[in-house]
Amino acid sequence: MATHASFKDRVLIAVIGDEDSITGLLLAGVGHINEHQKKNFLVVDAKTQVSTIESAFQEFTERKDVAILLINQHIAEKIRPTVDRYQQAFPTLVEIPSKDHPYDPSKDSVLKRVQKLFGE
Repeated sequence: MATHASFKDRVLIAVIGDEDSITGLLLAGVGHINEHQKKNFLVVDAKTQVSTIESAFQEFTERKDVAILLINQHIAEKIRPTVDRYQQAFPTLVEIPSKDHPYDPSKDSVLKRVQKLFGE
């Protein structure tokens, strides 16, 4: 069971998304660069390699200051096996839609686990 000490320092939201999603979230105040010049966001475009996305996903899910990881669902599809293997409570993984790609609940790994838990 998680103790208060295990998540009290998790204060950031990390984001892996397209330019529009990242821009909106940065304007909302989500952006952060720590003392080691590590950002809490990755802008993904057509030129971004899958290995770069996977690396950012691994980094953000291992950081002790990240409470929530938002990822555009169409980008999560590019690394779906990695996303589906992720089962930790913190940081919480949330797949979000983007302007050009609507949310599809049938692809959401968290929703699939919840449905499986309830036998749906």
